[in-house]
Amino acid sequence: MMEIKNLEKAMDIYAKLITGEDIKRGGANGSLYDDYYGNAEVYEIVGIMLKKLNLSLYEYKESLYLSAGEGNRVFGYTNEELKKCIGVRYNKELYLCYFIIYEILLAFYSDSGAYQFKEYIKIENIMEEVTKALSVFTKDIAIYSMEEEQAESFQTVALLWDELPASTGEEQEDIRASRASKASFVKLTFNFLVSENLFVEVNRRYYPTERFKAIVEHYFEEYRGQIYELLSREKTEENFEANE
Repeated sequence: MMEIKNLEKAMDIYAKLITGEDIKRGGANGSLYDDYYGNAEVYEIVGIMLKKLNLSLYEYKESLYLSAGEGNRVFGYTNEELKKCIGVRYNKELYLCYFIIYEILLAFYSDSGAYQFKEYIKIENIMEEVTKALSVFTKDIAIYSMEEEQAESFQTVALLWDELPASTGEEQEDIRASRASKASFVKLTFNFLVSENLFVEVNRRYYPTERFKAIVEHYFEEYRGQIYELLSREKTEENFEANE
C-alpha cells in the first residue's frame, strides 16, 4: 500500500520542477533529489505522474530537469503561442526559427556519438551554418526523399532566408532582434532560448545552460536515428558537390 509521505514527496518533486526550481544533489532541494533516487516508491510515483502528463524528466550531472513531451498542449507551446513568444507573424518565419534552433542543437553535437559541448557560440556562427544547410534546398530539393508538402516547406524557409540581407548595417554589438535580416532573426531566436533558460548571453556570446545540455543530450539519444539520417544526407550532398 502506498505511503502518504511518499506521495507527498513525489508531489513536492513535481511541484518544484514544474515551477522551474532546481533539484540537484547538494542544492537547496537536495533532499528531494535523494528521495527520487533513494526511494523506489517515490521514483515510481513521479514516473507515473509525468507519463500521464506527457512530461519528460532528464538527469544531468546530478540534477533533474523537466521538459514537455512531444505534442503536449498543456505544458508545451502551440505554433500560435510560439509565434507570439518569439516575435514572428507567419508560419514560414516560425519554421525558420525552428531551423535556426536545429542548427544551434547541431553546434553542440558530434555525429560520432560523442557530446562535445562548446563553451559558447555567436550569432555569426549560426548564420553561417544555417546558410550552408539551407543552400541545399535552393539548389536541388529533389535529392531529398520527402513528401511534397514537406519539401515545399523547406524550400519556403530556404527562400525566406535567402531573401534576407545578412544584416541591416548595424555593428555586431548593436544587432537587434527583429525579422529584418539574417542576423536579427538569429538574435530573435536566441532571445527566446535565453528566456527559456537554455542559454545565457554575455558580451554577445551565448553560453549553454545545464538545462540545455540535459535536454539536448537526451533529445539526441531519443531521436538519434532521425538525426543521423539527416546528417548523412547533408554529408552525401556535400561529397557529391565536391566531386562534381
